[in-house]
Amino acid sequence: MIRKLKLCEVQGTDPYRNLAIEQVLLESQEAGCCTLYLWQNQNTVVIGSNQNAWKECRTELLSQEGGRLARRLSGGGAVFHDLGNLNFTFLVPSEDYDLPRQLAVICGACRALGIPAEVSGRNDLLADGKKFSGNAFYHSGGKSYHHGTLLVNVDMEKLGRYLRPSEAKLRAKGVASVRSRVCNLRELCPDLTIGRLKQALAQSFSAVYGLPVERIAEDALDTAEIDRLQTRNASWEWNYGRKLPFDFSCEARFDWGEMRIELQVENGKVAHAAVYTDAMDHTAAPLLEQALTDSRFSLADLQARVQASGFAQAADVCELLKQQDL
Repeated sequence: MIRKLKLCEVQGTDPYRNLAIEQVLLESQEAGCCTLYLWQNQNTVVIGSNQNAWKECRTELLSQEGGRLARRLSGGGAVFHDLGNLNFTFLVPSEDYDLPRQLAVICGACRALGIPAEVSGRNDLLADGKKFSGNAFYHSGGKSYHHGTLLVNVDMEKLGRYLRPSEAKLRAKGVASVRSRVCNLRELCPDLTIGRLKQALAQSFSAVYGLPVERIAEDALDTAEIDRLQTRNASWEWNYGRKLPFDFSCEARFDWGEMRIELQVENGKVAHAAVYTDAMDHTAAPLLEQALTDSRFSLADLQARVQASGFAQAADVCELLKQQDL
């Protein structure tokens, strides 16, 4: 039974730290308490625990434009975060986990702002038939959280570009995102700000549970553990090197001949490379196969391996890889 409410708001926009804070809040969650965590990430694509980064996101474009890719603990699909979006997390002992009640907090806040929010069959939140909030869930060690996005004034152009999967021929395992029609709450409430939404959420949180809200600061949490988890969350191994094997292939015709590259990728690295070509240079295939094997599956690493391979037409192969929009 919930006997206490806590509210934690953070000002930082680093996704790796914010996800670390979320995990520390979960692990330190006390009995009979529900904590509402409000946070924002800047220019970030966040993928679910079992998703393939390259299948969900144009990772190279995101990186080139200063964005970051992060992986969360929960399942669900890929989402884009910028400062026009507010993230929420409800953290509770698993025995007190109550999704309808938690969603009621979000709907209550929106309705207080004049937004006709409703829950869809997939636990998404809709207004005027369009999705403004996607939700995901995590349960571990007798503790649970439910978190989601609230699109207030998100850059929809970036959302559409970054979340569009690569055009490359990529056969991937993992959970794929379900694309939905989305809208910004600002379309329904033109003067809405993140600050007003936070205030409405705090008031609705107290009203739905019938309890006062105690605010907690970030510096009251285990800073050393947050730092440790932030380092993990920012690592290439955590975000890309997961055990989600997939196959990648690309091909093109050049003045010097046709080439097809096939890669088997495991744990984010090329486990096996096969190159097929009718080029006159008989060393082309073995040089490239040797160079690409054990490379990280990223444009920069693949291109660096090709350039160092000794193949005379390395620049053409690098351009082929670049065109795949990894």
